[in-house]
Amino acid sequence: TKVRVKILHNELSLVKIKTVLLYLSAVFGFSTTCVFTALLFLPLQLKGHCSGVHGGGGEGVERGRVAVILEQGTPLQMIQLLQTPWEDRFRVCLDLVRLLHFLSRSPLGSVGLLDFQPRQFITVSGQLKLTDLDDVSAGEIACWTDADCTLKFPHRNFTVPCSTRGVCDGLNEKRNIYNAYRFFFTYLLPHQAPPGLTHLVDHIMNTTGELKADINQTLEAFEQILLLYKSGLHLDNLHPSALRGKSYMSPSGNGEYRCWPSYSQQGCVLSVHSAREAAYICNSHSQCNSFTLTGQKTWTGHHLASFRSSFGHLVPDSASEVYVKKSKVPQSPSS
Repeated sequence: TKVRVKILHNELSLVKIKTVLLYLSAVFGFSTTCVFTALLFLPLQLKGHCSGVHGGGGEGVERGRVAVILEQGTPLQMIQLLQTPWEDRFRVCLDLVRLLHFLSRSPLGSVGLLDFQPRQFITVSGQLKLTDLDDVSAGEIACWTDADCTLKFPHRNFTVPCSTRGVCDGLNEKRNIYNAYRFFFTYLLPHQAPPGLTHLVDHIMNTTGELKADINQTLEAFEQILLLYKSGLHLDNLHPSALRGKSYMSPSGNGEYRCWPSYSQQGCVLSVHSAREAAYICNSHSQCNSFTLTGQKTWTGHHLASFRSSFGHLVPDSASEVYVKKSKVPQSPSS
């Protein structure tokens, strides 16, 4: 397994982690346990660690440092992500909402992410993970009046009440939700969403863009979309298609065409719930004459379907099923 090493120096990163841990002891008096408490926030797998011995020499890990070995992921590239199928883009948004739900009720209280740029995240086996805690705020901000509880964004401002306890209740949560809307949902969710789910996607966009829903309601809305998508219930209104199937066969020969976005750059490979949905897609593509359900599946359990304009012949394949459009038989002229 690939790993990356991050050295947390007590004059740099550890100072920032110390602030996350709610005013721990002086910088040189931090405990290794504190660092690993902070690492609980990181969904990255901890591969190992070592810490400097108090009063130790200069060899190895120096005094006042902790070396943390974490699994290595793939940096989140928004441009590349925009070119992926909707199902994968939805997964990133869902993982993000689940993370924000955890941060809203973490062991350290409500935690706000101050830097919400995509560079703060990586993906490991397709799952979104937070890379570090360099820019977070633990605990709600103290306040005297409601004016102290204003969230300022480039084009919008939001204000939450100053509670009787003298803190801005819910400020971190609302900051996280709106930044998720700004940096992720706006770009990843609406484009090419399945027609049967667009009304639910629009609801999420409206409620998060106006901060009308809390993180519990937002997570519930995402989980509802996931449930409908995995079960295929959003496909109830699809029209039946005329096709015939060949089990345990796969096509051979040229005949692939490209579509976008696709799981393959060389052809048209899409995620489908069933042969019924694949047939609907095939009918909507003027080039499509047949499709193959492969044995491969996505993270939701959907099949990967390969769409083709033609093929030479069929060959045995125990993991595939081929479906071909039924051609209309020409009517003989009446005498």
